[in-house]
Amino acid sequence: MSSQDAVLTKFREYTLGPLRFMNLLSCFELGIVDSLKEDRSGGLTAAQIAEKAGVTPAAAEQLLHLMVKEDFVSFDETASTYALDGLRDLTDEDLARVIPWMNMVKEVCLRQLYHLSDSVRTGTVVGLKELFDFDGNFYEASTRHPELQASWGAMMDQVTDFIDPWFYDQLDVAEDAKILDLAGNTGLGAILAYRHKGAKGAENLQVTCFDFPEKEAEARENFRKHGVEENCSFIGGDVFQGLPKGFDTVMIKHFLDMFDKENVYRIFQSAHDALEVGGQVYVLVPIHPEDVKVSNSVDFFPAYMLGCTMAQGGPQKISTYEQWMEACGFKVTKAISQDISTMPPDVIPVHGIICGTKMAS
Repeated sequence: MSSQDAVLTKFREYTLGPLRFMNLLSCFELGIVDSLKEDRSGGLTAAQIAEKAGVTPAAAEQLLHLMVKEDFVSFDETASTYALDGLRDLTDEDLARVIPWMNMVKEVCLRQLYHLSDSVRTGTVVGLKELFDFDGNFYEASTRHPELQASWGAMMDQVTDFIDPWFYDQLDVAEDAKILDLAGNTGLGAILAYRHKGAKGAENLQVTCFDFPEKEAEARENFRKHGVEENCSFIGGDVFQGLPKGFDTVMIKHFLDMFDKENVYRIFQSAHDALEVGGQVYVLVPIHPEDVKVSNSVDFFPAYMLGCTMAQGGPQKISTYEQWMEACGFKVTKAISQDISTMPPDVIPVHGIICGTKMAS
């Protein structure tokens, strides 16, 4: 294949990508996949599938062509029946990981990315204004639009369930440490930090969730429900206006990639001010690999961050975060990334942990 043909082939694949995506997702949404999973007869005709899905046989047949092409589903030419093929190999756990991502891309990304170029030009999330008449970022909008919160929240729950245990295993703190969970939302990170370290002998940990004041009531209720009111607390505020002082450790999880360099510096500097000398900052953040040619994150995050959520930000290489952390007065003591070879092949974000110690002036 010539170089020109190779490039044009890539253009074809990009052009077809959104249509393939929705064809596949619709087969789940319409119950076509469920019908085939539940079948015990060895195969269903398009008419049988269509009856269960509430669509015409012709439409079901059209959608199933791609499923057959991709070997997700098989087609018996003699009997004119369909059966699971590659999809049979996926476990319920696999689908519980994959489908929330697909739902989020549909609800959050597809419509908004129509306005990606305008979002980049203006530095605002134009899709939120056009679709929801909302001026601001996605995370603010999601508190007012349940359909956004539902799809994004399900995806993020899946991500945090997958990645947070790895993070807490790396968290090395004294048994009576004072920890600040920066942008801790409604307290789940504080609860997990206390439970994870408290179970290993650090029962006297004090973990403070820091986020906007409107999160306080829900956070305190979560602390009460989990029986950790004695060890978990809440302080309301804005990181860009400064953080409370006197902490031994600051955790910054799922947050830095929302901002460009200038604001990441401001966040690191606020964390620096909040810590005693010798105190540590622990960052958990999606990263780009040093070689972007082996990345999946560059396929997803630039368009997602610029066009759907913040109109700024995006992951950086772990070496970049190290440089930025050290420029803000920390000595980097650990920088590790997930081992891609141990991750399911469908996983998109690869996370890194960067730890730094506040040095004496």
